[in-house]
Amino acid sequence: MKSPERPLSLGVIFLTIFIDLLGFTIIFPLFPAILEHYLRADGSGGGLGWLLAQIDHFARLAGSHSNYREVLFGGVLGSLYAFLQFLFAPLWGTLSDRIGRRRVLLMTVAGTTLSYVLWFFSGSFLLFIVARLIGGAFAGNLSVATAAVADVTTRENRAKGMGIIGVAFGLGFLFGPAIGSLAAFHDFTLHHPGLTRFGVNPFSFAALLAFAFSLVNLVWVAVRFRETLDPAHSGENERVRIRHPLHELLHAKAGPARRTNWLYFIFTLAFSGMEFSLPFLAKDRFAYEPTDMFKIFVFLGLVLIFTQGGLVRRAVPRFGEKPVLLTGLLCVCLGIALVGLSRGAALLYTGLGAIGVGAGLINPSVSSLVSLYSPPAQQGRTLGVFRSLGSLARGIGPVVACLFYWWQGATVTYLLAAAIVLAPWFLALPLPRPQK
Repeated sequence: MKSPERPLSLGVIFLTIFIDLLGFTIIFPLFPAILEHYLRADGSGGGLGWLLAQIDHFARLAGSHSNYREVLFGGVLGSLYAFLQFLFAPLWGTLSDRIGRRRVLLMTVAGTTLSYVLWFFSGSFLLFIVARLIGGAFAGNLSVATAAVADVTTRENRAKGMGIIGVAFGLGFLFGPAIGSLAAFHDFTLHHPGLTRFGVNPFSFAALLAFAFSLVNLVWVAVRFRETLDPAHSGENERVRIRHPLHELLHAKAGPARRTNWLYFIFTLAFSGMEFSLPFLAKDRFAYEPTDMFKIFVFLGLVLIFTQGGLVRRAVPRFGEKPVLLTGLLCVCLGIALVGLSRGAALLYTGLGAIGVGAGLINPSVSSLVSLYSPPAQQGRTLGVFRSLGSLARGIGPVVACLFYWWQGATVTYLLAAAIVLAPWFLALPLPRPQK
């Protein structure tokens, strides 16, 4: 019989993941304006000048485009955040196996909150980068949140618990860009120019909103979250050395957990590249403006929420995690191909719908499989590697997809991404039925 603490813990876990995704996505609509602002504030010298010089070099290699600088600037900053998540996810996951989920969540949510304070006062590009570095490092606590879900769910309903994580992801990607777009209309420095001497900038309102959400999360963790780690498993890995996540995966014992991690990495690589380049395809083919882009992400977010919040809860108990995963991969493969071939809105949104349903089926089922294939005492560590590989893929995918997009065009890029998604499908075929 479940303890009464579990619903409260799951609520905190949901909010933690949602806040992390808000911090990651709230900045998406602001990238071009951020570049213009810091170019005016810092000039073309220093770190910003060096970064833009490297971007311009890539642009020349790929065949320059009018907005290439803005596109790659956004990709680099997004990749920076994801790469820090990649590095720190296994550290937080392993640490939570030793000292408990609650203590690590308090530490990491506090760090995320601090990063938004720095962003609020980031009058220079250097301080802005420091804020993003800190935010990305502490946002690696997704592995801890995932392990906590595994702690408070039985093996039979593990996918239902992982569906909560999927809904939080969907809401984060739905509301993050929307909040960022709305926050762009509020510039403290227009009405109070004297604040600029404290580092307040045109994007401080977005940082303030993110800080407020994160502070609420910190208080809720402190007040309502009860430890989920079984004391019998606490400290069992005390002498286990934390290694680089790729080292962990490459030297992991051959088996279904390692295979599932690899297929998730390959899928996320293709999916994140498609997701990042989607606004450019919509703009090139359909002349979409920012408000139209907003409709695309709202549509995807709603499909994800419907799938992960409802469909998965019924499909996994009836068919099992593996068939749901295989179905989701085929849906995403078909959807990406349709989007790449689309020349009208009907085919575009049909493809987007297939992508949303497929991703909604994949995320909770693959998370559940990794957890079920792992021993109870190593949930945090294993899921830390799992989440960090996803972050690495999200760090590589956008930049590679952007380069390939402007080199070969949307159709070839999307058909290639669809073909890449077939690789995880073949990797998933030999997976055994997990023991529950």
